[in-house]
Amino acid sequence: MRMHINSDQLAIHRTVVLTSVRVVDTVTSSDLAGPTPCAGWTLTDLLAHMTVQHRGFAAAARGHGADLNQWDPATVADAVAADPGGTYADAAADVLDAFAAPGVLEASFVLPEMGPGATFPGSTAIAFHFIDYIAHGWDVARSLGRPFALPDDVVAAALPLVLAVPDGDFREAAGSPFGRAVPVGAPGGALDRILGHLGRSPAWTATASTGRGVD
Repeated sequence: MRMHINSDQLAIHRTVVLTSVRVVDTVTSSDLAGPTPCAGWTLTDLLAHMTVQHRGFAAAARGHGADLNQWDPATVADAVAADPGGTYADAAADVLDAFAAPGVLEASFVLPEMGPGATFPGSTAIAFHFIDYIAHGWDVARSLGRPFALPDDVVAAALPLVLAVPDGDFREAAGSPFGRAVPVGAPGGALDRILGHLGRSPAWTATASTGRGVD
């Protein structure tokens, strides 16, 4: 998979993360047990995943990605349940700070969830993170019945990166980061194409609970 983000795109990555922060800030305790586009995950599960992934990627940017504790959702689950907006915002600020460090695009990120000893240049690792948080931000917003609005330039930059993610039967395997791509009906804008390629139905609602999201 050829996927990279450049220095100019760090700003649009930041936009995506901050947009997700604003959405998560609207979460209330009564929302946490609700379903999400990620099959089998409640909103608590999804927010714990999103929070710990921020922490894990921040650790990887600083050279500590091999520490599996940094990637364990159980380490943040109680804090997410107690204060979802604040806990998530703190983790988002941490990863944005880590990704703002000089030389981050050339740094070596250890990402153990990608396989034993998996290492990627920062430009690729941050591209992974960028794509995930477009999908996850939408997941949260859709779970709440709220819009997830991104600027056109952000969506346009994301689309070729997303389409570089291969599709195939392997996406059906346990632990695959994305479900199989799903068709998107007309007129289907760029964000809908992104969601469909990442295994989400843009028409998903909490009552219908269809589609599969990122594990």
